[in-house]
Amino acid sequence: MVETTVEKSVSEGLFERAQNILPSGVNSPVRAFKPYPFFVKSAQGSRLTSVDGNSFIDYCMAYGPMILGHSFEGVLDVAKAQLSKGTLYGAPTEKEVKLGELVRELFPSMEMLRMVNSGTEATMHAIRLARGFTGKNKIIKFEGCYHGAHDYVLVKAGSGATSFGAPDSLGIPQETTKNTIVLPYNNLESLEDTLKQQSSDIAAVIVEPVIGNAGLILPQKDYLQNLRRLTKTYGVLLIFDEVITGFRLALGGAQEYFQIKPDLTTLGKILGGGFPIGMFGGRKEIMQHLSPSGKVYQAGTFSGNPVSVSAGYAVVQTLQKNKDEIYPKLEHNCEILTKAVADSASDHRLTVHVNNIASMFQVFFAPKPVTDYASAKCSDTKKFYVYFKELLKSGVFVPPSQFETCFLSTAHTQNDLQKTVDAVDCALAKVSAECGCVA
Repeated sequence: MVETTVEKSVSEGLFERAQNILPSGVNSPVRAFKPYPFFVKSAQGSRLTSVDGNSFIDYCMAYGPMILGHSFEGVLDVAKAQLSKGTLYGAPTEKEVKLGELVRELFPSMEMLRMVNSGTEATMHAIRLARGFTGKNKIIKFEGCYHGAHDYVLVKAGSGATSFGAPDSLGIPQETTKNTIVLPYNNLESLEDTLKQQSSDIAAVIVEPVIGNAGLILPQKDYLQNLRRLTKTYGVLLIFDEVITGFRLALGGAQEYFQIKPDLTTLGKILGGGFPIGMFGGRKEIMQHLSPSGKVYQAGTFSGNPVSVSAGYAVVQTLQKNKDEIYPKLEHNCEILTKAVADSASDHRLTVHVNNIASMFQVFFAPKPVTDYASAKCSDTKKFYVYFKELLKSGVFVPPSQFETCFLSTAHTQNDLQKTVDAVDCALAKVSAECGCVA
């Protein structure tokens, strides 16, 4: 008998090495999938190229930042120019001021702002500032909304609508989250009841105006407007976490799209042009409580990094100059793609629900429309995994979890869309054949 061996792919070999030095072989949990993730060699436009030589049409887009596509020339040029002048100074630069002024122009609610290094930092400091400004300790967050991996917001709801959040990770003391109240999204009754009873202790409500980390979940009609009304009525600050939606739903984010003015806003992702950055800002009277002028401490060695700031300014300026072309085109392409997905699912007698807004979408293998975290969790993750793997075989890369969001970029072409539609049809046929037609 002759033994045969199957040669390992380059990605498989790298993953084996990675598992020896990185927990689970990755530097962020969302990057892991079985049997092993592909490793990227390069990215250009709408495509990723793996170390194995495979090319993928990318709808992950680094989980949102790459709205202009990968390796956008205008961003690379300014980043390279800055690299020759230095990468970090520990002192202010004019570019920080210019980017801040541009963001304030596009987000008028951000009368003053401060730059940090990630969305997680932005939400962490915004919450601290809200507590320092109000002198109150409790915050409200919503099920399914992700505000970074810091202790106060990495919580899930208990059994009751207004229960206090239990830590969603080991290593977070129970007492750390005792001041975090978790409520269901799209449920105004639970919010109003909580504010009636506890507003004197609640500093702020923080919300992803469109949830992007439990799949894509949209606010129901007037939900955000009523959220703003209730927080004003009960004297509670409203924090819009626009790390995902900022510059994505519209040039001025979800607050422009839905015409709402929050007290504080957090930004990240697109703002950095592919480089690490975060930002939080809001009403001047609140922001002036930050050190050194105020008593709410916040600092960061890499904050306002000149490379990130230069890249971010180039991205935002490009979006501003071309907004009348970019945003309608992105929304149109997203509508084309999601309609094709829904039609294909119907042809294959599969029950799926497709949520989409602007240039964001997600396909849920769920028995009913997904309007909150509870309905999202009813999705069939086994079907989604078959769908994901079949798409990957066809050269289409979507986030490898049912509970993430897909993103379009200006680099996606009509040819990309057609290839994706064809790949989706094949993937859904496979789901139907392997898993049956009932969601």
